[in-house]
Amino acid sequence: MLALLLAGAAYAQPESDPTSYVRARAADAAGAAQLASAGYAEALAAAPGDEVIALRAYRQALAVGDYALASRAGAALVKAGMAPPDTAVLAFAIALKNRDPAGAGYAADLLAKGPFDFLAPALRAWLAFDRGQDAVALLDAAPGDALARRYTSRHRILLLIAARRTNEAMAALAASLATRDSDDVRIDAALLLGRTGARDQAKRLLAGNRPEFTRLQKQFGKHGKPDAAFGAARMFLDLAVEIAGEEMQPLSVALTRAALLLDPRDDRARLFLAEALSQGGSHDLALGVLAEVRRDSPFARGAAAGRVAALRRAGRLPEALMLAETLASDAGATGADSETWGDMLVDQGRFDLAASAYAAAIARPGGETNWMLHYLEGRALDRAGRWSEALPALQRAVVLGPEQALALKYLGYAQVARGEDLAGAQALLERARALKPDDAEIADSLAWAWFQRGEVTKALPLLEEAVKGDPSATRANEHLGDAYWRLGRHYEARYAWRAATLAAENDATPRLEAKLAHGLKPQAN
Repeated sequence: MLALLLAGAAYAQPESDPTSYVRARAADAAGAAQLASAGYAEALAAAPGDEVIALRAYRQALAVGDYALASRAGAALVKAGMAPPDTAVLAFAIALKNRDPAGAGYAADLLAKGPFDFLAPALRAWLAFDRGQDAVALLDAAPGDALARRYTSRHRILLLIAARRTNEAMAALAASLATRDSDDVRIDAALLLGRTGARDQAKRLLAGNRPEFTRLQKQFGKHGKPDAAFGAARMFLDLAVEIAGEEMQPLSVALTRAALLLDPRDDRARLFLAEALSQGGSHDLALGVLAEVRRDSPFARGAAAGRVAALRRAGRLPEALMLAETLASDAGATGADSETWGDMLVDQGRFDLAASAYAAAIARPGGETNWMLHYLEGRALDRAGRWSEALPALQRAVVLGPEQALALKYLGYAQVARGEDLAGAQALLERARALKPDDAEIADSLAWAWFQRGEVTKALPLLEEAVKGDPSATRANEHLGDAYWRLGRHYEARYAWRAATLAAENDATPRLEAKLAHGLKPQAN
């Protein structure tokens, strides 16, 4: 049945060509995505039972948005018993798009038997809504674990809105937002309220001066009635957002393509699709997806930020720098725009300007309480040689993020390296160590604090642990050599220093060569 659902999409049979697969692989390696997709289509026609070709065709088709090829390749994989679980997601979307509720129900049943079982209760509830049943009651009666309840609770609110039980929905939504406020939850609820005519409630959800919210308000009531396609599209996008950044790009692509099949107007899905494509190396495809976002879209600025990220990953740095500077400088600049511009300046070694960019981000709404921005500003100031200004910024980062090992480690080691407030610096590093006991760099930093305070014997095992955790670390190997030398173990000291030279930066090499030649100077009494 699943194979029939997937194969049901219309497509044109290409001519068979035994060399198509080789050409497709070459095009794939060269980044010619459309050419690769066409080649895989020909190869699949020539060898419809080849699971390797079918899987490559399936993934490439989803990347380029060729739903017909993805359907045909998915059907071949199902027939071979090699289908990845997300073929059921695609089958569900195709069935809804083709107005085939029975097929969508079958796909939901398949999802319930696999790793995406947590999606099934809410998907079934939306199908029940389309049939005119009490979807909320069905959802309330559906069993589910904690993961399933995360999705059912959100979609229960949307189904209440769809059923025009607005007061109940708003009460449940208020309780949800009090626990965890979310732009995505607000946007989905507001769009659905707009579809049901509850425009005042929708506007209150998107109140404020944010340009994207103002533009979203103009969409209220324009795109039809609530239905399962709306609910499923949001559910697939929800999951794509959840797994973003977790090295699961093929699944992110499948989910966002399914969402766009059901709601081609959802530019949020385009942003996450482009990010997944770019992270997977398909930079031109990502840029093409972002180009589909209209200039008047509520998410046009997000698309511009996504373009910066894609250009950076593609190695097109001059273009990325120019666009990032433009975004950070214009009247609508956000803290995220300034932060991105600062990050790119750091990559270019322009630390003074980067510090100014981070300061601009801090000055924007929400920036003053963001520990990461203060940390980034302090780090940039330190690397620019402006330690007296860096110190209060880093201290502020630690106050705002007392459980953030990154800030604790940086400030602690920076003070140790300068011989400032060694006791306080050691305390910071001990807190960082408690938070991340397996971090080799923290182990080295804490050990160096002990070394600087004369506790060399205490520092040694931690330095050995740090080097074991990261054998190529220049700093840890140099520190280990220093500790060995102070303890009279000169042969081992030189061995550690020699290891440190292997990956040393230019400024460290002369110092290490001097130690190898002459050892450490005797300590002053």
